[in-house]
Amino acid sequence: MFTANKEDYLRGLYILEEEKRELKSIDLAHYLDVSKPSVSEMVQELNKEGLVSYKKYSKLKFTSKGRKIAQKLTSKHRLIELFLKNVLKIDSKNVHQEAHRLEHAFSDDSINKIKKMLGNPKKDPHGKPIPS
Repeated sequence: MFTANKEDYLRGLYILEEEKRELKSIDLAHYLDVSKPSVSEMVQELNKEGLVSYKKYSKLKFTSKGRKIAQKLTSKHRLIELFLKNVLKIDSKNVHQEAHRLEHAFSDDSINKIKKMLGNPKKDPHGKPIPS
């Protein structure tokens, strides 16, 4: 089990990678709106846990384990967004922040039930793919 903070970093890296951007600490700092030293500290932790490859002053890279976890987190977030919009009728402009708060609380079992209830969707409310 990861902390919400670690999950945010992993998902942030996944989003940057998905946007075809290089995985640089500074880009992650901007995306998460945190300081570069905070990113550096967390990236070192993620590296020690075998989730990213990191060498000082070089690009970040997911390990296969890290990418798998980041994909799962992204899928969870996007399924929650879809649930909020389609089932609870939350305004589209609010679903991202609400999903961000909820993604750390929902169990895998709940997410699987939401996914099934929604008909195993392929895209979130913003048109982004839901990783499988």
